[in-house]
Amino acid sequence: MTRPLLLVVTPFSQEALVPLLEHFDVVQWQSLPSPDAFCARHGSDVRVLITNGMAGVPSLCRDALANLALIACNGVGYDAIDLGWADARGIRVINTPDVLSADVADFAMALVLAVFRQVPAADRYVRENKWGRQGAFPLARRFWGSKVGIVGLGRIGHLIANRAAAFSTQIGYTGRRQQDGVAYSYFPTVLALAGWADVLIVTTPGGADTHHLVSRAELEALGPQGVLVNIARGSVVNQSALIDCLESGQLGAAALDVFEEEPHVPESIIHSASTILSPHIASATVQTRQAMAALVVDNILQHINGKCLISPVN
Repeated sequence: MTRPLLLVVTPFSQEALVPLLEHFDVVQWQSLPSPDAFCARHGSDVRVLITNGMAGVPSLCRDALANLALIACNGVGYDAIDLGWADARGIRVINTPDVLSADVADFAMALVLAVFRQVPAADRYVRENKWGRQGAFPLARRFWGSKVGIVGLGRIGHLIANRAAAFSTQIGYTGRRQQDGVAYSYFPTVLALAGWADVLIVTTPGGADTHHLVSRAELEALGPQGVLVNIARGSVVNQSALIDCLESGQLGAAALDVFEEEPHVPESIIHSASTILSPHIASATVQTRQAMAALVVDNILQHINGKCLISPVN
């Protein structure tokens, strides 16, 4: 191979890659018959790598990428990408913020409403003809007027707060610091926020700094009527503590789009009557995935042409 290589580690739109074919030969990591052989023969030819925040740079090929100049993360989270390593090697990193924020906020609200009003259970109740045999569906809880706690008031957190406020809710948040010009109630710790909230929505980034930020104490503080919603990263919530609290009744319910070892989900979570689950799809709309792919490609084209990156991380 004489042309520079673009290594695509995670699934990515083939249509979106078309503008890059003029500049690179594209290699799909998941289609390589022997990743070891590829790294040994062609690792130094890779100039750009497309990945996501869960996969990062495969450890198998990391040391072989001697001339890698840009890591393009197709997503807002980049917790699996070692920024220290990238900085030391002079490798730029980009992500795709903003374009997915509104869809994630929409989905967070969908999960909140689904768990408060028991939408999946009500759907099954009709489909299984229990309505006709057993009569009225049990009463659910109203969402409007509740106390909504947001863990991480970033781009997505702000949009969730705006949507939740439309339901006449009280909004509280926690983060590294109290934000200027924000009227919502600030709580210095997740524990304090959980003790106040009826529903705790996790929107903080993943990574070592937020690992098990929501653990047993926070879940117990949320309480037997409390609801946990996680559309961030599975690593932010202590999954073992979550299972224990759901099984013991110390936590009311959980709506989860992310898990600690995706795509593997513990049977105790799957079979719990107190959970509503989805397969990491908060940003999974056609429009948003197209916009994410376009932003990745635009960043790469900026890099090729020696121009400023649109959404740099480092």
